[in-house]
Amino acid sequence: QHQEAYQVILDGVKGSAKEKRLAAQFIPKFFKHFPHLADSAINAQLDLCEDEDVSIRRQAIKELPQFATGDNLPRVADILTQLLQSDDSAEFNLVNNALLSIFKMDAKGTLGGLFSQILQGEDIVRERAIKFLSTKLKTLPEEVMTKDVEEFILTESKKVLEDVTGDEFVLFMKILSGLKSLQTVSGRQQLVELVAEQADLEQTFNPSDPDCVDRVQQCTRQAVPLFSKNVHSTKFVTYFCEHVLPNLSSLTAPVEGVDIQLEVLKLLAEMSSFCGDMEKLESNLKKLFDKLLEYMPLPPEEAENGENAGNEEPKLQFSHVECLLYSFHQLGRKLPDFLTAKLNAEKLKDFKIRLQYFARGLQGYIRQLRLALQGKTGEALKTEENKIKVVALKITNNINVLIKDLFHIPPSYKSTVTLSWKPVQKADASQKRASEDTTSSSPPKKPSAGPKRDARQIYNPPSGKYSSNLGSFSYEQRGGFRGGRGRGWGGRGNRSRGRMY
Repeated sequence: QHQEAYQVILDGVKGSAKEKRLAAQFIPKFFKHFPHLADSAINAQLDLCEDEDVSIRRQAIKELPQFATGDNLPRVADILTQLLQSDDSAEFNLVNNALLSIFKMDAKGTLGGLFSQILQGEDIVRERAIKFLSTKLKTLPEEVMTKDVEEFILTESKKVLEDVTGDEFVLFMKILSGLKSLQTVSGRQQLVELVAEQADLEQTFNPSDPDCVDRVQQCTRQAVPLFSKNVHSTKFVTYFCEHVLPNLSSLTAPVEGVDIQLEVLKLLAEMSSFCGDMEKLESNLKKLFDKLLEYMPLPPEEAENGENAGNEEPKLQFSHVECLLYSFHQLGRKLPDFLTAKLNAEKLKDFKIRLQYFARGLQGYIRQLRLALQGKTGEALKTEENKIKVVALKITNNINVLIKDLFHIPPSYKSTVTLSWKPVQKADASQKRASEDTTSSSPPKKPSAGPKRDARQIYNPPSGKYSSNLGSFSYEQRGGFRGGRGRGWGGRGNRSRGRMY
């Protein structure tokens, strides 16, 4: 009944603009009454979605969810995903809203359409489908995002992760780490294993290949927030000690203007707190110790009259030393007799001389910084120069605390410090006592109102008594270029192109 009338409506897609507008409304309205004409109806609506008249396209897209019934839903999801390539903002928003509405009807069916295009669609469609998932999934209610749906997302994501760019990997980690079922200890462990696989920690590390350096750095950066006392970083820390540290000086930065050595050392420091039992602990601690020595200079030789014998005062690289010293302090806890039993007396004496020299320069620098920040509060601390001084004070205080620990006989590993670029954690009473016994690991109370991490800057200490042997202090922001490059790790292969409807 009325089949002929409905066929006339379907034929309206070939008519005038007015006929097309009516067809865009009436085809979906009566769609359910003519199941045997379903294919013809969907194809007719698709023609309208590609019409030259933007108002007709918008009307047709807006009505697409009405076709999403039963077996037709994955197909509609697939079509809507392809329509994400639209450059018309109103049209693009309509597609987003349509996808969200069918998500609430059948999440797995909708995801099937999205992932089908991510795996096989054109690059622009793939890119926008991934972005849709990364921004919209977290807005969906729990009754839509069931455990079964989350498992489907994980399974499909693993297929995509076999061939992704660096940026795509970062987005997928954002998608997966936001899933409720993966926020348990076993879920986080699963994610760490996924990252380790992506980082390809079994491969030979090539420091001169920017893609290789980028892959390890970006993957580790995604893994760091997942580590905890129950989810260990051992595999990553081992890889850094055995492969990255020995090649630190020859690392090729993936982008210009970044201190790649410092970026890598920061990642190592953050991971070192959560390292579990390590197979080659002594050997890796030795590699870490040797690298630390490179950044801890011996004092310049003095002439008989007590003046510098013409040698230049070495520059002290505070940011690098904070990272290395912190990592050594964390791993050293696992082998507390390393400095006394595993090193010969001559090496230990040499290390103490280096520590003493560094600490002497440090004290002068801390005094200058405290003097410069004295009495400054609120707005005064928000100037770029003072923000950097606050961070510099955190770094120098941290190094001071750690050096004091290592000067104990035997060396101690008890002090707790918060890395300078991390938000300060509230210490419990025992930690407060420990930091009072040494030197506070955070800046004086007034400057602590200071900034969070800020842009990459160079701070030159004020001239005067200590400036000559302190050099310049550089502070690099962590993750200042996160995910902005689109490097192809796996050189994504050619996929089929063209309309998939």
